[in-house]
Amino acid sequence: MKDVLLVGNPNAGKTTLFNSLTKSTEHTGNWHGVTVDTKKKKFFIDGAEFYLIDTPGIYSLCPLSFEEKTTVEMLEKNYNQKIINICDKNNLQRNLYLTLCLLEQGFDVVLVINEIDKKNIFNIDCQKLSSMLGIDVVYVNAEKGVGIDNLKNFLKKENDKKENFRQFHYVKELSKKIKNSIKIDEIIKKNGKKNDFFAKNCLFYENIIVLKAYEKDEEFFKKYELESKNIFLQTPENSMQILAKARFDFIDEILKKCAKRTHDVYGYSKFDKIVLNKWLAFPIFISVLALIFYLTFFSVGAFFSEILSKLLDLISSPILSFIKNCFGQNFVYDIFNVAIFGGVSTVLSFLPQIALLFFFLSILEDSGYMSRIAFIFEDILGRIGLSGKSVYTLLMGFGCSTSAIMTSRNMDDKNAKIKTAILCPYMSCTAKIPIYTVVGGAFFGAKNIFVILGLYFLGVAVAILISKILDVTLLKSKKQTFILEFPPYRVTSLKRAGLILWKNTKEFLLRVGSVMISMNVIIWFLSSFSFSFKYVAQGEGISILEQIGKFLAPIFSPLGFGNWAIISSLIVGVVAKEVVVSSIAMFNGIDSGATKLLSASLLLPTSVVFFSSKASVLSFLVFCLLYTPCIASVAMLFHEVGKKWTFISILIQFFVAYVLAYVVYQIYFACEVFGFLQILAILTTIFCVFISIFVIFRKIKRKKLCLHCDDCGKDCFKH
Repeated sequence: MKDVLLVGNPNAGKTTLFNSLTKSTEHTGNWHGVTVDTKKKKFFIDGAEFYLIDTPGIYSLCPLSFEEKTTVEMLEKNYNQKIINICDKNNLQRNLYLTLCLLEQGFDVVLVINEIDKKNIFNIDCQKLSSMLGIDVVYVNAEKGVGIDNLKNFLKKENDKKENFRQFHYVKELSKKIKNSIKIDEIIKKNGKKNDFFAKNCLFYENIIVLKAYEKDEEFFKKYELESKNIFLQTPENSMQILAKARFDFIDEILKKCAKRTHDVYGYSKFDKIVLNKWLAFPIFISVLALIFYLTFFSVGAFFSEILSKLLDLISSPILSFIKNCFGQNFVYDIFNVAIFGGVSTVLSFLPQIALLFFFLSILEDSGYMSRIAFIFEDILGRIGLSGKSVYTLLMGFGCSTSAIMTSRNMDDKNAKIKTAILCPYMSCTAKIPIYTVVGGAFFGAKNIFVILGLYFLGVAVAILISKILDVTLLKSKKQTFILEFPPYRVTSLKRAGLILWKNTKEFLLRVGSVMISMNVIIWFLSSFSFSFKYVAQGEGISILEQIGKFLAPIFSPLGFGNWAIISSLIVGVVAKEVVVSSIAMFNGIDSGATKLLSASLLLPTSVVFFSSKASVLSFLVFCLLYTPCIASVAMLFHEVGKKWTFISILIQFFVAYVLAYVVYQIYFACEVFGFLQILAILTTIFCVFISIFVIFRKIKRKKLCLHCDDCGKDCFKH
C-alpha cells in the first residue's frame, strides 16, 4: 500500500482530481482556501491499493500561511512517495514554478496538465514538455474523468531515485556563485542533521541549501540546525528576485518550445470592468445577494417548500391515524403527532430553501465571482485587522458556521485567525432560515424580504465592528500576505450542481433524523411533565420547561418577548437553530409541517407562543441572529481557538445580541407610538451632537499637539 500526494497551486483542480480518482464528493471551489487540511482516501490501480492525499494549495516550497506549512510538512514526511503535481493547462507559466521547486529537491513527480476551461489559452505538447523536464507528463480533464487511466499507469511506474533530480542550468550557475564564496560542506558537517530528510535522501543536498539561501528560507535553516548567517551574507540582497527570475526565464523557455498560445491573457474578462468598478462593485454585490434571497425565501424556494409541506402532510396523516386507532389520543400519540411529525415536519418543509441557498453559494464559487468578492472587500477587511482570506471563511458562514470556522485556520496571523473564527457565527447560517420565514413572515408578509436582507447585513456590520474593536484592543493583527488570482468566469456543470444539492440535502436530513428528533422528544417530555413527573396535559402542575422559562422571563422582558415558551425555544436552539421553529410548532400544537398555520398562530394571544407587536418580533429575530451558535459551532471554536477565546466569544455574542435586540425593540416601539419621522429626527439630532463633540475634541487635541500646524496632528518642531 503506497501513499500518493496531490500537490498544486490553488485553483488548479486538485480536489476535483481527488474526487475523480477516489470516487469522492469533497467540496471543490475555484478560490484559495477550499482545502485547509489534508484529506486521505483509498483508490485502486489494477487491484493494488493506494492512498491519495489531497493537500492545501501552495505556490512554492517556502511556506507563508498555515495551509502552505501543512503541505510542505506533508511533502517532507512522504519524500520518497509519488507526487502528482497538477497544473492548469491555461495557467502553466505560474503553475510550473511549483513544479520546478519540486524537481529541484528531487521529488518523484508525475506532472498532470488539467483542462479546466473549454476556452484553451494554450495548446500543449506533452511529449516535449516531458523530455524537457525529464518526468512523466499526462493530460487530463479531472471533472470529466478524461485521462485518469493514463495517470494510473504512470503512478504504477517505479523510478530510480537518481532519476528524480534535475540539475537545471540555472541551479548550477547559482550554486557555483555561492560555493566559490563559502564551503557549504563544512556547514553541513558542522551543524546539519545528517540523518534527517534532505541530508538522508537527497543526492544534491548542497544545491538545495544554496536554493534555500537564495529564498531566504530561515525556517529551513532553523529546522535542520544549519548555520545561516554566513551563507545569507554571501547571497545578494535581491537573491529571491534573482532565483524567481531564473525559474521564470526557464519556464518561458519551456513554453516557447512546448506550448502555443491561441487566445489572450488567462482569467481576464471585460466583464471585470463593471464588476470591479469602484462605484458599481458594492451595488452589484448587494443586488446579487438580494436576488439570491428573493429566489430562496420567496419565489422558487417558497413554491417548493409549500409542495413539500403538503407532501409531508399526506405522508404523516395516515400514519397518525393508525397510531391513534392503536393507542388512542394519549401521550404515545402526542409524541408522534407533536414531537416527531409536528416539529420535524415543520423544519423539513424548509429543505428546498436551504438547498437553494447552498446551490446559489456554489454558483458564486464556480463562476469565479468569489475571488472578485475577496478583492472588493480586501481593503475594508485590512482596516479591521483581517484580510481577503477572511472573505472566503465569512461567506461560508452563510452556509454553515461550523465548517466556516474550520477554514479560519488558513489565516497567516494567529490573531486574525481568532477574530475570523469568532466572527463566523455572526454570518446568518442556513439553520436560521426557518426562523426568519415563519416568524418574520407572520408579521411582515411580502416585506419580509427586506427584514431578512436587513438581518444578513446587520450580522456583517456587527462582525466588522467587533473585529475593529478587537483589533485595537486585545487582538492586534500583523500585516498579512494575500495572494489573489482571478479565474475566468465559468458555468457550473449540472453534475456538480447535483452533487452539491445531494450532499447538503443528505447532511440536513441526517441532522433532522438524529439531532432534531431526539431534541424534539426531549422538549416534548420537558413540556409535558412536571418536576414531580406528572403529566401536565391532564391538568396536573406546571411543566419543567415552563418553570425554567418563567424563571428566566424577567431577563428577556426588556427585549419584548418575556413569554416562557419563546425563551425555552431559544434555550434548546443552542443545540441546533432549526429546533427553535420545531419547538414553537410543538408549543402551539401545529403538526405536519403546516408553516402557514404556524405563522398565523403567532398572531393569536391564545397561542402558547405569540408576539404582541412587530417591535417584539424584530427584537426576537435580531437576538436569534446574534446569540450563541449551535453546539457544533461552539465545539469547532474550541478546537480552533481554544477554551479561553471560545468562552469570551460566547459572552460577547450574548451581550451583543441582548443589547442590539433591546435597542431595536425600543426604537421600533417608539416609532410605532410616536411615528417614524419624529424618532428619525431625534436620532439624527443625537447623532449630530455626538459628531460635533467628536470633531471639537479632535480639534482641541490637534492644537495641543502642534501649535503651528493644523494638518499634521503630530508633534512638530519644524517651525
